[in-house]
Amino acid sequence: MATSIPVPFADLGKSTNDLLGKDFPVGQTKFELKTVAPGGVTFNVLGSQDSKSGNINGELKTKYVDYKNGLTVTEAWTTGNLLTTQIEVENKIAKGLKVDVSGGFLPSEGKKNAKVGVQYKQLGFNSRAYVDLFKGPTFTGDVVVGRDGFLVGGDVAYDVSGSYITRFAAAVGYTAPEYAVALHAHNSFKVFSASYYHRINADLEAGGKAVWDSKVAPSTEKCAKSPVALEVGAKLYLDRDAFVKAKVNNAGVLGLGYTQALRKGVKVTVSGLFDTTKLDQAAHKLGLSFVFEA
Repeated sequence: MATSIPVPFADLGKSTNDLLGKDFPVGQTKFELKTVAPGGVTFNVLGSQDSKSGNINGELKTKYVDYKNGLTVTEAWTTGNLLTTQIEVENKIAKGLKVDVSGGFLPSEGKKNAKVGVQYKQLGFNSRAYVDLFKGPTFTGDVVVGRDGFLVGGDVAYDVSGSYITRFAAAVGYTAPEYAVALHAHNSFKVFSASYYHRINADLEAGGKAVWDSKVAPSTEKCAKSPVALEVGAKLYLDRDAFVKAKVNNAGVLGLGYTQALRKGVKVTVSGLFDTTKLDQAAHKLGLSFVFEA
């Protein structure tokens, strides 16, 4: 019997993706400020500067949550002058049902987009469906069912005006308190991946991911791209305020990261990607991130 609500399809394998992807702000300097007003409105300011081009990008996001009425309103404005709004209503029409309406507008180019979606989740079942009104329109849906830690899910996108499927995917996985594994078939079954995550103890986490692109043919050439990409990594907590991360892939790229909480609400991350096959060349990337919460 199912005793929990499974994660959405997009979050299958999330533990591994977070381990190998988060806390590596390479090639840029990032700044994030989070504050909460007395009325419950959350303000989030994001900024980043590309180390190579020097371009600066930013975003101001506000989020209001009315827990009593199950209402969440999120608005954002970027330095590219993109305006977005998202309205979510959860558990009001029916228990486990969330209705989501979002839209964006880029005045400089006159571009706009709008999506209407629903999510329904119960014990052992989690499904979502979205309609992109201006692109196609396109229908996107996914579903995940779970029982005793086992998860099976699928995802599909359908062009309504053209009456054809634009993509589909499937995944299976198993989740336990200490570890998780997942197998994915992406891009209309052209790209396949396998991932695992293991919390070895309270201070150490490890994981790995292999991706096979069926469109890339094997080659004996020295510089040819391998059809299989393999990456493994680990996270070690030094104490309650600091941790280090390391990862390496089969192309010889080594990633290192160090995150330190300087005080409550202040966190800094230093990271780098180093091409071990070109140590004498300028093929390496460094990054820095600051996060402030109040």
